[in-house]
Amino acid sequence: PATRLGSLDDVLQAGSAAMLDLVASGAAAGADAPFSHRTPSKLLSQGPVLQCVEAASLGMPFEVWKTRMGRNRHETTLEAFNQIYRKGGVAEFWRGTGPKMVESATKGAILMYSKEAILERCTEAGLNPTLSGVLAGAGGGVCQVSIMGPCTFLVTGAVTGNSSETTTQRISRTWNQHGVRGFYPGGTAIAFRQATNWASRQGFTEAVRSRFKIWFHGDADAKLSARENIMSGVLGGTLACWNHPFEVARIEAQARADQGQSAKSMVQVFQMVVRENGVRGLFQGIIPRWGLGVWQTTFMVIGPKLVKDALGMD
Repeated sequence: PATRLGSLDDVLQAGSAAMLDLVASGAAAGADAPFSHRTPSKLLSQGPVLQCVEAASLGMPFEVWKTRMGRNRHETTLEAFNQIYRKGGVAEFWRGTGPKMVESATKGAILMYSKEAILERCTEAGLNPTLSGVLAGAGGGVCQVSIMGPCTFLVTGAVTGNSSETTTQRISRTWNQHGVRGFYPGGTAIAFRQATNWASRQGFTEAVRSRFKIWFHGDADAKLSARENIMSGVLGGTLACWNHPFEVARIEAQARADQGQSAKSMVQVFQMVVRENGVRGLFQGIIPRWGLGVWQTTFMVIGPKLVKDALGMD
């Protein structure tokens, strides 16, 4: 049947659901832990707000710019920027904002709740900040995957496909042709990207924060200023761009599916890109990806810490 999910999608959805159940049950079990005193509704509302503000501001232009370069790998960074502007002016940098807002609201809630829960449990277990950040980021990223597939597919289609087709028309066409499965091309690349995305962003940022405490204050338990926290987020987001090849594979797989081209696995996409564009092609769009990574890390890793500091939650 058209609505039957493939085995990968079943695994991603089941895994995400299981992890959410694990995080929720773990938070509920430790009644004496700090995390349990924070109502889930606060974390579930904080995540979408931060993620939507991030996307609606500079996040969306970086996303559109990066997506175009990932598909049109022959264009330079400035050529891609100019082509986007010529196509529809400034508004073109926010093409696909509708599905992006849906994605941001849902994945932001899941990321914030799961990431913060895992991070606090790891810290309570005595793990060092860097390892705790890696595990929390990877766990939060995996939790996002099943809901991100359709939304990233629609954004990619809007940026690289037929610009006259509306989001509603694209949804209808995809559903009629392929059912639910049609919204999940490039599932493997998305899974690898999300797990490594937030593992790297959270892990690198926590590592930098630990160093900053010693360098600037001489005390591993010192409290960083807002400026120092933001600096650590910028450095963490920059270092996390190492996984850009997964993003190129995701963009190519989703663009091919939207335009009715033959499907390719993540490894096949890697081979095709290297054959056509060399190893450099796997990092095409790294500059806007860097901007997006820094912007997202500042909001989703450092943002919660600044909010908790402001509310006196630490």
